[in-house]
Amino acid sequence: MKSNIKELFSGCLTIPNLLSVIRIALIPVFGVLYYNGNILWAVVILFLSGLTDFFDGKIARKFNQISALGKVLDPVADKMTQITIAIVLYLQFRGSSDETIKAFSWVFLIFLAKEALMVIGGGLMIAFGLRPGAAEMPGKVATFVFYAVMIIIIAFGPDIGVFKAFILPNWAMMILVGVSAVLTIIAFCSYLPDVFRQVKERKANK
Repeated sequence: MKSNIKELFSGCLTIPNLLSVIRIALIPVFGVLYYNGNILWAVVILFLSGLTDFFDGKIARKFNQISALGKVLDPVADKMTQITIAIVLYLQFRGSSDETIKAFSWVFLIFLAKEALMVIGGGLMIAFGLRPGAAEMPGKVATFVFYAVMIIIIAFGPDIGVFKAFILPNWAMMILVGVSAVLTIIAFCSYLPDVFRQVKERKANK
């Protein structure tokens, strides 16, 4: 265990890891601001969080700062952020006075279910000596679209948007969230072939 911990933290002092830590630290800030009604600042924090997610991978690859800790911190930061956003918006939609928006709140449970399965599945893989796969292109696209759509919804969403000068119609909001949900499901499915491959190889080695 000591050797595993030493390997995990070897070369961990990098800019990408710092950005991941900042992204994790911004999660409660976003939640508190949103809960207290400071929606504009919550949008700003969410935008900054998305920027750190975009740049940490770019910097890690460009300057060869990929580390074992970074491979853990980055997905943890992503999952914690997305779970927080999904919970906040689910509760917001459930409390809406618009019956259409209230009925549509169930879609956010898709995001929660996907992240819960990823966390549980990743934990089980590690427990059985398997390695959770790194984010592939479908996952990266889904994450980018998720951030973009949620920022748009918080800023311009019907009944909850902070910028009242322009409010999305219900149908536009549902299309955006629906597209993000479909991409999330596709991203989840993209991890399955690697999982099955590792399980098959493990059985063959036994």
